[in-house]
Amino acid sequence: MKGLVLSGGKGTRLRPITYTSAKQLVPVGNKPVLFRVIEAIRDAGIGDIGIVIGDTGDEIRAAVGNGRRWGVQITYIEQDAPLGLAHAVKISHDFIGDDRFVMFLGDNCIQGGISPLIQQFGHSDFNAQVVLKQVADPRSFGVAELDENGRIERLVEKPRDPQSDLALVGVYMFDHHIFEAVHSITPSLRGELEITDAIQWLITSGYQVFPYIHDGWWIDTGKKDDMLEANRLVLEEMQPVVHGYVDRDSNLIGKVIVEAGAEIINSTIRGPAIIGEQTRILNAYVGPFTSIYHHCLIEDSEVEHSIVLEHSTIRGMPARIEDSLIGRNVTVTRSPLKPKAYRLLIGDNSTVGVL
Repeated sequence: MKGLVLSGGKGTRLRPITYTSAKQLVPVGNKPVLFRVIEAIRDAGIGDIGIVIGDTGDEIRAAVGNGRRWGVQITYIEQDAPLGLAHAVKISHDFIGDDRFVMFLGDNCIQGGISPLIQQFGHSDFNAQVVLKQVADPRSFGVAELDENGRIERLVEKPRDPQSDLALVGVYMFDHHIFEAVHSITPSLRGELEITDAIQWLITSGYQVFPYIHDGWWIDTGKKDDMLEANRLVLEEMQPVVHGYVDRDSNLIGKVIVEAGAEIINSTIRGPAIIGEQTRILNAYVGPFTSIYHHCLIEDSEVEHSIVLEHSTIRGMPARIEDSLIGRNVTVTRSPLKPKAYRLLIGDNSTVGVL
């Protein structure tokens, strides 16, 4: 089998972060979401992975490289415009050939254990398998309707009146018949080749398409609140470890990860939380469900339930920062007047003076 990862979207729902950074490279638990996807595919025994890239392709290439760090071979497939998931499959035909493959959306976080599912598909005679998850509001997703035998009967993209609560989570497995499908469908009203239409074509044409309903959590990390929720869930599963320096005046409470080169001075870290490499926490409090990425400084401030990206500084804040996603190379400092709370979504290379 081969792997196909789609990383060509613009990430408009995460702006302003994604004005200067690919959404797939925003970290949860101090690891970019795209890296987690690559690891999930590798852990299923797949060593040949194609990544579909678009406007942020240069950044994706620089971050991922040739895949050697994961022990896989990466091939980049350029998509001129975001013309739909089925279009991404269509342009990947030369890379895939006649092999079976698993396709992941590069900005999705899914809990654990789908490697056995991928391996099972690789040895099955299924033509396709689709991972589904029950969701509270299916209107924002592709939705699967099952027949009385539990097989997929119909797929609908973002239905106004959903007949099912089973959403497509962005993990698909196909054999070569999917290429017949993507060449047979036409663009939707929004001008895209929809993967739901392609899978529906397989069903209508009599091919074997099976559902798999995922029991664990799944997060589409397209929005700030989704990123924070994914970060919370990932941190809860991580094991505490200290590779950096923690002085005797500091307290680590609960699950706390201190990465190599980090320094915790006269501070309290209440887990689950992770402090990245070469980051300094000085006279500060870092609360639960917080990820501070590498080469940051948190001084005389409190941060909780937030993600702070690399090379950022938070200093002298008079009130706690919470529920926030703070970009790269950001400086947040104190100004004379004091509001009671701050909720921030700050883009890269910014300086914020708080009144």
